[in-house]
Amino acid sequence: MTHPPHHHVVPGLAAQGRIALTRDQLVAWGTDFGASARPPLVVAISGELGAGKTTLVQAICAGAGVEEPVTSPTFALVHRYHGATAAVYHLDLYRLGTPAELTNIGWDEIVNAHALVLIEWPERAGARLPPNTVPIDLEYDDRDADRRLLLAG
Repeated sequence: MTHPPHHHVVPGLAAQGRIALTRDQLVAWGTDFGASARPPLVVAISGELGAGKTTLVQAICAGAGVEEPVTSPTFALVHRYHGATAAVYHLDLYRLGTPAELTNIGWDEIVNAHALVLIEWPERAGARLPPNTVPIDLEYDDRDADRRLLLAG
């Protein structure tokens, strides 16, 4: 079954299409997102180093029912967890050289599995991201160092 591509949804009343969240608010949002996510679902989480991508992934995993510790797969590239209703994959593509290297980590099987797939540094996947991927962007808030700007689709 083919799903239409997801596009960013501008949060209501958000300045410039983004909403500023504290760390606790980001975690709460991510937990709610994870609880409502219905696999198969691929989520691309973009943002600079330290913007909160792994924190958001941890919250989404908690909401999806992952009970084990969620750590960054920076060197392994992929971690697989058991969620309440489906597998949860956490990919960190930061160290990926080229999109062709995705084949070596089982990319096609992962993104086509009945799973929740959370991808940090998705731009490294290039055109190999599925067209129905849900984009989430995290940015630093220039006005408040304790907040992050979130744009989700």
